[in-house]
Amino acid sequence: MSAELSADQVSARRVSARIAAIAESATLAVDAKAKALKAAGRPVIGFGAGEPDFPTPDYIVEAAVAAARQPKYHRYSPAAGLPELRSAIAEKTLRDSGYAVDPAQVLVTNGGKQAVYESFATLLDPGDEVIVPTPFWTTYPEAIRLAGGVPVEVFAGPEQGYLVTVDQLEAALTPRTKVLLFVSPSNPTGAVYTPEQVREIGLWAAAKGLWVITDEIYEHLTYDGVPFTSIATAVPELGDRVVVLNGVAKTYAMTGWRVGWMIAPLDVAKAATNMQSHATSNVANVSQIAALAAVSGPLTAVEEMKVAFDRRRKAMVSALNSIDGVECPTPHGAFYAYADVRGLLGREIGGIRPATSAELAALILDKAEVAVVPGEAFGPSGYIRLSYALGDDDLAVGVGRLQEFLGSAKA
Repeated sequence: MSAELSADQVSARRVSARIAAIAESATLAVDAKAKALKAAGRPVIGFGAGEPDFPTPDYIVEAAVAAARQPKYHRYSPAAGLPELRSAIAEKTLRDSGYAVDPAQVLVTNGGKQAVYESFATLLDPGDEVIVPTPFWTTYPEAIRLAGGVPVEVFAGPEQGYLVTVDQLEAALTPRTKVLLFVSPSNPTGAVYTPEQVREIGLWAAAKGLWVITDEIYEHLTYDGVPFTSIATAVPELGDRVVVLNGVAKTYAMTGWRVGWMIAPLDVAKAATNMQSHATSNVANVSQIAALAAVSGPLTAVEEMKVAFDRRRKAMVSALNSIDGVECPTPHGAFYAYADVRGLLGREIGGIRPATSAELAALILDKAEVAVVPGEAFGPSGYIRLSYALGDDDLAVGVGRLQEFLGSAKA
């Protein structure tokens, strides 16, 4: 038998199976395609990316400019983050969530995504299962798989407000379950769990001996008087089995600054810091100083942005629900609308009968020049996610195009 490998075998081994299995971020892919079409001269309106259209507040920018002029910030700094920023994050967490932590429990990361991956990588061994309430943010299952874990999807549809129940979680539990992922407010649905629901779910996880990873990056973006409730505060019974993820991207319109963090028990925080010391070292110091100004400063700019998001939320939901075949529950958090479009599938739109929400999203982009993210990126087909973090004028034009195009659907 020849020891030589075929060309196909050699090609197949160029990229590891582990990395080859990772799917591209669907939200970033949609946003990139929309921007490419706009650059080519097409008037595309992008509802894809969850990115506030506001500039970063001036006082944060000025803090970064001043930091850039200081030679001490031109050097390496501790992998876990600048001590003053870690302390400020601990103080901010107590202020906003009522959750008391030591600065040593804080690891500053290159954006929220690094905090997500490092949390799973630190907690999971191969084959460990993570219960993932669905619809989910597209990065969660990929990060779990990359860390060697197994995502177990638990779907909650619009008829239950996209909120999972303890009974559903119990049905998904197996001897391999190690972590419950908890996200409220939710990306992609905008759903927010009540304080009672948060406590019920947290008590269930504590009774089962599970870890809880809670992503709280949309904590300041709730509407209609609906409160944000941190599961770490609401359920002290979880003890040292909770990891809190957060960052400055959404609250302070700082998506491009790339600063997030994880708050974890000391042994987990130390292990994740060791990993980061080999992966990326410290987050850029200028960005850390900008984040320091953000978390230490007032929430005035945040409240101003929330007023605009609320206005856009109402306009988008009203417009979507006016389209025959579309049902969109009113989101109470974040800046996304998650519309049920199952009533459009199979109907003729623009001469085509889309069978899935992915096909529908492609059709909308091609014919109506509006970019939305299909439900396949977040779980089952039959839904589309639209961000209302873009400007009022673009939002009005975009939803107007959707009303006209989708309103033409025929049986």
